[in-house]
Amino acid sequence: MAWFNLLSALAGMAGLTIGGGVGIPLQWLDGTVFDSYFWPGIILGFVVGGVQAIALAAHYRGYRLAWGLHAMAGLTMMIWIFAEIAIMLVWSPLQGIYFFTGLVQTCLSVLALGGWPRPLLGRYE
Repeated sequence: MAWFNLLSALAGMAGLTIGGGVGIPLQWLDGTVFDSYFWPGIILGFVVGGVQAIALAAHYRGYRLAWGLHAMAGLTMMIWIFAEIAIMLVWSPLQGIYFFTGLVQTCLSVLALGGWPRPLLGRYE
C-alpha cells in the first residue's frame, strides 16, 4: 500500500508540476491561495510522498518505528485528500480511492502495532 501511495504521489507531483495540472480545470483553484497546480504538486510529492518514502525506508531497514511511520503516512494521505476536497470544493472518485488507500494503510499498520484484540471477541473482565 505504501509503494502504491508513494508512486501515486510522485506521479501526481509530476502531473501537477511538469504536466501543468493534467487537464484539471484551473477554476477549481478559484478562491484558494494557489493560482496554478505547481505548488500543490510540490506539496503532494514532498509531503505526502516524502512521508511514504520515510515509512518504506524505515520498514526495509527493520526499524521498530516503521509501523508507526506507516500509520502516519496513511493519515497524511487521508488529510491531504480531506484538505484537497475542503479547499477546492470538488470531489472525484479518484479522491475516494486515495482516501481509501490511506485508510487501509493506517488500519493495517495499527493492527501490526498490536491494535487487534486477542481473543477478538473476548470480553472485559
